[in-house]
Amino acid sequence: NGKRYTVEPIHFQGAPLQITALESGQIDAAALGFSSFSVAVENAGIKDLRIIADEIQWGVPGYGTADFAVLKDGPIKKVEDLKGKVLVTNGIGGGLDMIMTAMMLKHGMIDKRDYSVIEVAFPNMKSVLLEKKAQLVPASLPWSRDPEFVAHRRILFTTADAMGHVALSFWTARQGFLEKNRAAMVDLLEDYVRSIHWYLDPKNHDEAVKFVSDYTKIPVPIMQDWLFTKDDNYRDPNGLTDIAAVTSNIHAQKQLGLIKADLDAKKYDRLDLIKEAAARIK
Repeated sequence: NGKRYTVEPIHFQGAPLQITALESGQIDAAALGFSSFSVAVENAGIKDLRIIADEIQWGVPGYGTADFAVLKDGPIKKVEDLKGKVLVTNGIGGGLDMIMTAMMLKHGMIDKRDYSVIEVAFPNMKSVLLEKKAQLVPASLPWSRDPEFVAHRRILFTTADAMGHVALSFWTARQGFLEKNRAAMVDLLEDYVRSIHWYLDPKNHDEAVKFVSDYTKIPVPIMQDWLFTKDDNYRDPNGLTDIAAVTSNIHAQKQLGLIKADLDAKKYDRLDLIKEAAARIK
């Protein structure tokens, strides 16, 4: 970084805003999920969008995932009890939002007709639930491990309950950009895979947790026992997106009536870049 390529990170609250930035050329690569990827290709018409690397997968047996929580001593005991209530997402149209919507549809409830949804940033999920401003919030890492949150919440359902194995977040870029900058992208992905290996290596655990703590300001003790372990979100060691899971998730969206068109993610697979990058690492 700074020699063969330069990364300029930009923070987005949710994936839908990245689609607009991709479409207008404001960003070159975006971290999307199954839900926003289908929207980008079909609704926004970014037909040349390609999947180039993985970030996080949920619903992988034996690993951490996202849960959806209600107050432990509250009146919500089953999904049907959410009728007429306020639900929370980090970004409408994003992966978590789609997972929550899928679960509600399975129980015969439709957004705006049977319940309402508000957007809340991840660090504020706990306060929104504890202050009873909403009745359901996503409990995702690392915030789901907050001791006060854990003490007062009860898990109503999980990602796996709603959609099974979920390709939550993966890197995407447009084909033209990849063709023009192929060498630099492979260099970037080589560094990315090397970093994944380093963070997942048990001998680096304490140092890795401290890096994350320094960046997020989340105390080390909250993350020490689970971060970069099997209790954490699943990360493929070589950054390979599960293309079949992307296709399956999009198919589920179509079946639930959340999108109009189905997609076969194999048509958008450019994992050859990260495979080439990973092959360089001894």
